[in-house]
Amino acid sequence: MTIAVFLTALIGSMAIGVPIAFALLLTGIALMWYMGLFDTQIIAQNMVLGADSFQLLAIPFFLLAGELMNAGGLSKRIINFALAWVGHLHGGIGYVAIFAALIMASLSGSAAADSAALAAILIPMMREAGYNMPRSAGLISAGGIIAPVIPPSIAFIVFGVAANLSITKLFMAGIVPGVLMGVSLVVAWAIVSRRTTSMTVLPKQNMQVRMKSLLDGFFALVMPIAVLGGIRFGIVTPTEAGVLAAVYAFVIGTFVYRELKPRHMYAVLLTAAKTTAMVMFLIAAAVVSAWLITQANIPSEILKVLAPFTEHPTLLLLVILVLVLVVGTALDFTPTVLILTPVLMPVIKQVGIDPIYFGVLFIMANAIGLLTPPVGVVLNVVSGVGKVSMTSVIKGVTPFLVAQTLVIVLLILFPQLVLVPLEWLSSRR
Repeated sequence: MTIAVFLTALIGSMAIGVPIAFALLLTGIALMWYMGLFDTQIIAQNMVLGADSFQLLAIPFFLLAGELMNAGGLSKRIINFALAWVGHLHGGIGYVAIFAALIMASLSGSAAADSAALAAILIPMMREAGYNMPRSAGLISAGGIIAPVIPPSIAFIVFGVAANLSITKLFMAGIVPGVLMGVSLVVAWAIVSRRTTSMTVLPKQNMQVRMKSLLDGFFALVMPIAVLGGIRFGIVTPTEAGVLAAVYAFVIGTFVYRELKPRHMYAVLLTAAKTTAMVMFLIAAAVVSAWLITQANIPSEILKVLAPFTEHPTLLLLVILVLVLVVGTALDFTPTVLILTPVLMPVIKQVGIDPIYFGVLFIMANAIGLLTPPVGVVLNVVSGVGKVSMTSVIKGVTPFLVAQTLVIVLLILFPQLVLVPLEWLSSRR
């Protein structure tokens, strides 16, 4: 009955248009009322405790770093570097989009911000070069969702706090899966771009131009090495890495590239503050529901439902993957993570699945939810910024959506692809 109350309150609130954060609060209140625990003080205390975390300080700093990176010209130079080296290939701008998505993912951790930057710069170029626009917009959308998987990932920070897991280990575990997502896009793009013969191939650049692009983009390209290297070798915590990334992006954008002007700072800070406020309020509201989920013993009820699959961890992971993908069609990324984490983590631990490994698969599945309509946040961003119809983007993203889903299936079948690199990357040398 508690599960019915939980689902009815949550789905009912969203169905009548209540914002997600308030829907989570109403769900918590409904559970409290049903259990006879209603107390406004409990709601307030849990919301404060939910947002009162040193680890969550990484979120505003990484969001700020992403905004500073775009305003300061770092994103543009990463794309110019990729254009100089692979832009001459058939479908070369598509490969540029994938490479740039991987690099930018290791800088900001925000799928929406990365997708917007890529779409603003590359879609006009693709349109002018005669690329298939639905496929091009779909590729950029799929490239954007690498950001929640490759560190520094805001998604891993939220999940790590909700699941009480090491964010550093989650960061290290996400590197190889994130790269595999990029590789899957390369393969998928190589297949679909062959069918478009009308593409204009960019001229091949000589080594002098390539080296100039490398030197011009050097400070942008070295940023992920500084951030991830600092975390890997224990020099900085993930939160301190967020500060490092923001300061680095500010210094390079202001004093090296000189594109970040004082007049830009208000808009940059305001955008980062608004996004931070939205995420933090979601987290605070979700903690209320999470506390009630624990009190109502909903994980045990879920375990009973999943009992037929607990003898086979691989099958269980596939079932959970399907569940997350279905939920992702109706819910945005952060609410899905915050709602399902306290429900699924006790099940995962009881079955004996490595929680860090599960966290990577869980975040990847949620990231794919950013590409599935009707919510599809990244699809909406690319559609709006690139001036491509939503229907076209949905159609164009399909092969890339399939490719990235197959990566998750591959990691489920071969967990060593996550666990072995994680062990090596997490070890101190």
